[in-house]
Amino acid sequence: MKNRKTIHIEWGDCDPAQIVYYPRYFAYFDACTTALFKKAGLIKREMLKTYRIIGIPLVDLKASFIAPSRFSQDVIVESEITDWRRSSFCVRHRLFNEGVLSVECVETRVWAALSATDPDKIESIPVPQEVIARFSAGKFSAGKTGSRAQRKSLRKK
Repeated sequence: MKNRKTIHIEWGDCDPAQIVYYPRYFAYFDACTTALFKKAGLIKREMLKTYRIIGIPLVDLKASFIAPSRFSQDVIVESEITDWRRSSFCVRHRLFNEGVLSVECVETRVWAALSATDPDKIESIPVPQEVIARFSAGKFSAGKTGSRAQRKSLRKK
């Protein structure tokens, strides 16, 4: 499942050269992850209650900045989950400006809850199969994300 979100570049998103200040892209991508889950029928507030998690925090990030985006432009971000693991997953965001790939980002996020033994600690817990099914229509299950070649193929897209 892919989600497409249009973002209008605002003045406050930019540096003095009127190009997007790089940390703003990460705020865009966080909002796009929320939109992707919403498209799968998982509204964040309800998801937190239903699955008794505190969120899906980011634990790893890789980004390539290919071309700048400027004040007043509209860009499109395509987001998809490329890999499910036991308690984590990877989200790929591709930002297009006038049809040209401008930024690509891969995030690793964890399905996180308060520790059962220490409420001051956070720990990752297994992603429920029903959540994975909403995104992959039964293609993959946690820990069984297809062959190594299929996983590599998904990461390269």
